[in-house]
Amino acid sequence: MLLRHKRCMAACLLISMSPFQYGVDFGLIGGLQAMVGFLKVFGYSDPTTPIGWNISSEVQQLISSLMTLGACVGSLSAGPIGSYIGRRHALWAACVLCAVSDAIMLGTTNVSALYVGRLFIGIANGWFMTFSQLYLNEVAPAELRGLTLGFFQWWCSIGSLVGTIVDNYTAPIDGKASYMIPLALIYIVPVILAIGMIFIPESPRWLVQKGKIDAARRSLAWLRPDSDKVEAELQQMKDAAELEMETTKGVTFWDMFRNPIDRRRTLLSVMAVSVQGASGAMFMLVYGTYFFAMADVGQPFQNSCILAGVGCIAITLSFFLITRVGRRPLIIIGIFMSGICQLAVAAVYQHAPGTISTGKAIVGLSVVYIVFYNGCISAYAWLLGGEIPSQRLRSMTLGLSACVGFILGWLAAFTAPYFINPADLNWGPKYGYIWFPSCAVTAIALWIWLPETKDRSLEELDEMFAAHVPARKFKDYVCHGITVDADGHAHIEKVGGSSTGGETPDEKGSVEYIETVGNKV
Repeated sequence: MLLRHKRCMAACLLISMSPFQYGVDFGLIGGLQAMVGFLKVFGYSDPTTPIGWNISSEVQQLISSLMTLGACVGSLSAGPIGSYIGRRHALWAACVLCAVSDAIMLGTTNVSALYVGRLFIGIANGWFMTFSQLYLNEVAPAELRGLTLGFFQWWCSIGSLVGTIVDNYTAPIDGKASYMIPLALIYIVPVILAIGMIFIPESPRWLVQKGKIDAARRSLAWLRPDSDKVEAELQQMKDAAELEMETTKGVTFWDMFRNPIDRRRTLLSVMAVSVQGASGAMFMLVYGTYFFAMADVGQPFQNSCILAGVGCIAITLSFFLITRVGRRPLIIIGIFMSGICQLAVAAVYQHAPGTISTGKAIVGLSVVYIVFYNGCISAYAWLLGGEIPSQRLRSMTLGLSACVGFILGWLAAFTAPYFINPADLNWGPKYGYIWFPSCAVTAIALWIWLPETKDRSLEELDEMFAAHVPARKFKDYVCHGITVDADGHAHIEKVGGSSTGGETPDEKGSVEYIETVGNKV
């Protein structure tokens, strides 16, 4: 199947490189805060710490959280930008802004200029994460959409691994070169993306939405191996687009909440992406190296390399699950086990802080945590967040979901230094006590409300949401298409079943659901 869709997979593999920037940023910045060469410029001497240098919690907060805040701004602006200029041009804009922001960080020794660079690169990362998700969701065939989104998170883990490995080898270098070499890595992927996107088409769904039918046909013909099926898929996209255009004219922010169907889809998308923030991953991803250094747990840079490497392996193994096992059970298991691991780390450290056996236990539990996070949460949260919204509102909804997710990440990144910095509360690993209840509550919410989207086309998801199918019945629901009448009503027919609203089947065993957006008939 992969070889048959080789051109589509090549395009998706290229676009899925976008989150490399997000991953490499976390890998680099986490290490820079424990790097003597960086601390000599932006920190201060502190003989009481294990490495002899430290950085104020305020600088830590701003270095880490401004990137997340910028990502929030970038994702929130993704709706109007993506709707107007398309997915590829928006990603080109992200490449340019990323290059500018990295130049600022490389060229300054002033912490204020560093803050500006962090904010700008955050905006670029927000665009990378959001627009690449949109492209992948809209281009990949239903049966391969999970795999392409697996590429997405795999590149994020590869970026984190590359960042931590480079930090590990440049940390001993004396002077500014120790942190400038890692920062220079940020240029690699934007250059590859900017050149590669010249040779791939725009999203056919976005082109249909803009009325560019001929361009959409050419895009589909390039992406799909069976030319005789292009017209059928194009017609399906046109029907879905006509349905959305007929039921609601124009798109505003409030359309995401105006009617029960879109409100449900918006809240589910936000919930799915927010799982990453609720898991406490920002604590480990952003401050992992610093956390190990200040807790005096083994070799901090090597420990971070181990975690990043295990994370890549977990993501790679998830490729074998993502097309075979549903999203719903894995993400629920992942968030619950992440909470258990955080609780265990805190309890072990509180029982015997500072011992060699405790250090080994913390590293081991951190490895288990990253397996569940990377293998079950990060591989699925963004996938679900992009699958669930309607086509008409997808860029706006995913932008909002990403923004909320980044806000939660910003909150974790902003507050973590107070808990783990020896100059403040100095909780160290006991910080895990805060994240266990967060994970437990999230697991319960997912079990109640999150639907299964595996192997469903985006148009089938439109039908199931319009039919008000309960979350736990998505997996077995039989779809039979959507049609739009002259009055703009969506007619959804399900053969051989009964409706979720209690209607009675006719003598043929059919039920017709009639839904006007904003009114449930």
